[in-house]
Amino acid sequence: MSNKQQNRGLVLASIMLAMFLAAIEATIVSTAMPSIAADLGGFRWYSWVFSAYLLTNAATVLLFGRLSDVFGRKPVFMTGIGLFLTGAVLCALAPSMEVLIGARLIQGLGAGALMPIATTIVGDIYTKEERAQIQGWLSSVWGLSAVAGPLLGGLFVDVLSWPYVFWMNLPLGILALLGILFFFKEEKTKEKRSVDLPGSVWVMITISSLIVILVEGGTSIPWLSWGMAALAVISTGGALAFIMHERKMEDPMMPLDLWKIRSIRYSNATSLVTGMILIGVSSYLPAFVQGVMEQSATVAGFTLTTMSIGWPAASAAAGRLFLKIGFRPTALAGGVSLIVGSVIFSLLSPEKGPLFAAAGSLFIGIGMGLTTTSFIVSIQNSVTWEKRGIATASNMFMRTIGSALGAALLGGLLNSRVSDEIEEAGMGSELSIDDTNALLREETRLSLGEEALAVLQHGLTSGLHIVYISLVLLAAVSFLLILQIPKKD
Repeated sequence: MSNKQQNRGLVLASIMLAMFLAAIEATIVSTAMPSIAADLGGFRWYSWVFSAYLLTNAATVLLFGRLSDVFGRKPVFMTGIGLFLTGAVLCALAPSMEVLIGARLIQGLGAGALMPIATTIVGDIYTKEERAQIQGWLSSVWGLSAVAGPLLGGLFVDVLSWPYVFWMNLPLGILALLGILFFFKEEKTKEKRSVDLPGSVWVMITISSLIVILVEGGTSIPWLSWGMAALAVISTGGALAFIMHERKMEDPMMPLDLWKIRSIRYSNATSLVTGMILIGVSSYLPAFVQGVMEQSATVAGFTLTTMSIGWPAASAAAGRLFLKIGFRPTALAGGVSLIVGSVIFSLLSPEKGPLFAAAGSLFIGIGMGLTTTSFIVSIQNSVTWEKRGIATASNMFMRTIGSALGAALLGGLLNSRVSDEIEEAGMGSELSIDDTNALLREETRLSLGEEALAVLQHGLTSGLHIVYISLVLLAAVSFLLILQIPKKD
């Protein structure tokens, strides 16, 4: 790829705008979700809004990574933006939680191309020495947009209405699309290579059945039932079929030899776990702040904003630290920060207030910034152009899988705890999990009787406490995995 044949600054600006889409989506939707659930109903589907998006994202991120290696980055990237915007429009128009979940499936398809290809284009047009600094710039976009994201999400919900959190994507996405169309000119390899579509199907089957197990297990589907056994067989069989299929493919969707590179193997394993931590914070912190602390959506947005500040600041620092002290020490510092943030969340209670929650978010953001940036740069430096797209996508894939599984697992734990609390209070005939919607808006909260309010708030509090205790365990696992990363690959 000739750097002289394109205006790298304008290409980078377009990529940063596309990354802005992802950052806004990640924070605004999380902030608005309590209000969306209160408006559309169906609290039991709360985690599915995140899981659906992450499911199609995870199932296609590797496919799009491979497509970019075969057909070039430009057409795949533009397709991703188009799908993302289509999903956003359908989300804004959704009349029910079920339709919203369907629209999120489409939006997730677009994100599957958006994130890894944006990062890969940077790997193509910048030299090894420049990449660390530019990756820091890319991460700073997450901050610049995500700082505004939670606050805008809160303001839209409090002043206008929640569909605006999706309408916001349109002007930004169109600008990014035009920028890539006119300014990015790439030189593709002439070698003909195949695309592994069946691999994506096996991934979709495996992950979707596993997500159903984690979200619905113990609530709508009993653990000891034929339905649960069938889902377990499908998920396990899908995973085995995927591995066997990939071994036989000449151009596999996930080249298994990538996992022989130790830094890639442990970077990806750590990303799986940190993805679970990330979704645990961004998905459920607004519900805690609004439903338990009884604060506004704007305040809930503030508690996530600190994560959005910590992430890009740490990413920018990681770009420099990586060159000075190396990948492993930078990643280890991030691992420590994740543990500190998780411990703060495990101590969270209604009395401690939003500032305490914001402090936990800040440390999580710093940890994510230090780890993700150093992982990406290390991976891109360890492979050739022909494998850079799929290698980058493999890391995004693992983090997205982690987020999808995290949303499902933690959502399942939360639903199960709220359900148990209702049963223990002897109010099973009067209340259900979906009544938790009432906690998320002041006017509906006031309509609850004192006993119902107490039961639901206690259930939500104890359920979220279990979620945050789980984050501590996940942070400890991520630190142990980082320790396995070699000092030099």
